[in-house]
Amino acid sequence: MPDNFVHPTHEHPFSAGAGPENFCAGPCVVHDPASARIAAETVVVLTRNIKTITRPIPDDPASRKAYHNALTHYIHLKAQQADRAKHELLTLWADYFTIDHFTEFPKLSESIWNAAQLATEAKQEVNEETALQLLDAVREIHNIFWKTKGREAPWITTAV
Repeated sequence: MPDNFVHPTHEHPFSAGAGPENFCAGPCVVHDPASARIAAETVVVLTRNIKTITRPIPDDPASRKAYHNALTHYIHLKAQQADRAKHELLTLWADYFTIDHFTEFPKLSESIWNAAQLATEAKQEVNEETALQLLDAVREIHNIFWKTKGREAPWITTAV
């Protein structure tokens, strides 16, 4: 099919007469803070894993190798999940929440900014308190998100 093909029943989004109401930019995707919750919760679990990992036996190369491999893996995954939480929150901020939401919830923008900063801190350090603060910040945004939908959604974690 050619790149410029437009199905006969659909107007091309950039054609004459096609306004923003005809172009699917954000409202046609599913927004839900659940993915940020899962990522933040994973940061907590990985932080705990890093803090409790069994130290290697000093004169055992295999033990040292296993320790360093596991530690490196946990650190990498924790950084990835902290970035994911931050990305998901900033996507909600940019693509879902509207001026009306920010008016109704005046601390919403600050809450998202603080959560994003906590995600950065959780990525940079091994601090369970910071990881738990990130999870709490995501919970606050979760509650606001569902209020904007006119619904209540329970906060359910799977591992924390």
